[in-house]
Amino acid sequence: MSEARTPTRTPGAEGPLAGVRVVELAGIGPGPFAAMLLADLGADVVRVDRPGGPGLGIDPGRDVTNRNKRSVVVDLKAPDGPARVLDLAERADVLIEGYRPGVAERLGVGPADCHARNPRLVYGRMTGWGQEGPLAQRAGHDIGYIALTGTLGMIGAPDEPPAVPANLLGDYAGGSLYLVVGVLAALHHARATGAGQVVDAAIVDGTAHLSAMIHGMLAAGAWQDRRGANLLDGGCPFYGTYETADGRYMAVGALEPRFYAEFTRLLGLPDQAPARDDPARWPELRAAVAARFRSRTRDEWTAVFEGSDACAAPVLSLREAPHHPHLAARSTFTDHDGITQPAPAPRFSATPTAVRTGPALPGADGASVARDWDLPRDPGPSPASPHPNPSAHHPQ
Repeated sequence: MSEARTPTRTPGAEGPLAGVRVVELAGIGPGPFAAMLLADLGADVVRVDRPGGPGLGIDPGRDVTNRNKRSVVVDLKAPDGPARVLDLAERADVLIEGYRPGVAERLGVGPADCHARNPRLVYGRMTGWGQEGPLAQRAGHDIGYIALTGTLGMIGAPDEPPAVPANLLGDYAGGSLYLVVGVLAALHHARATGAGQVVDAAIVDGTAHLSAMIHGMLAAGAWQDRRGANLLDGGCPFYGTYETADGRYMAVGALEPRFYAEFTRLLGLPDQAPARDDPARWPELRAAVAARFRSRTRDEWTAVFEGSDACAAPVLSLREAPHHPHLAARSTFTDHDGITQPAPAPRFSATPTAVRTGPALPGADGASVARDWDLPRDPGPSPASPHPNPSAHHPQ
């Protein structure tokens, strides 16, 4: 059983979580991203990879969700595999896993096993459906989780299928970020009381929570329960996207009257343009706005709106975004080892963060982790069990 440990900053550590130790049982999607965020904030994150890797088909050296971490390889099906993970858990503040419910328990590294060694441990569980409920044992992915919460059905044109927002809304906004919030809250509680706990972060719960304001508007009669008919879902002609002469797009968010006045002035809409406050005339207003945007290229419109409060912006691609003058001035993106990637966020005045190391290569850090964490043995794989570990993971 571990004793209370006072966090210590390691030489060269950066960020407000310096001194916090995190064990990440390797998975895919929201778990690794949550662990990356903790690592970006300065935590010492040790990723426990399994033999054979995650099988995602991406070069581990370019998987930026593993930046600022260290990696060891442990075969949890080997006789001493669970003990190696429990050695880490005993010395950790946080453990994150993304197995299907019950798998960690069967492998011998569930909450009860870990808390027996370290009662202060925050045990974070990342799943799509949650630890209980009729769908808890079902496989799934982001798109299915957000579909059931009502959020996917909000996105897109009313006469087209719902638009898929990559996996940003469910996996990362509704999943990773809620896991991190839960872990940090539980860590605060553990520091105050000496008692760890389990954090059950389900993507369905987090994504539903993100729609709290919309549910309030729905209850107040200020939101229609259908796609493309509301102020913030593309139904409003002064909050949406428009194609330009060169086949690119501009985004408009001129909601307030003073911003709208600036927008229509710079756009060149005639004074007799349809009234903005009459939803019955929104189709007419949308057509007028669309016609104006089609008269110039995206870059020409960007120049027109430059320096104004019209709330109009060019829709940039992933490769274009790092070069935008504002993002470049703030260093919103950074280059590390030849990979352009988002810089750590948010920012801190006293404990600044940074991309300290590139993606951790599987198994590359066994010796340094054993030394720094004062482990009784190298946490790497046992020589007696070289076979790949059959995946206990599932898609969230």
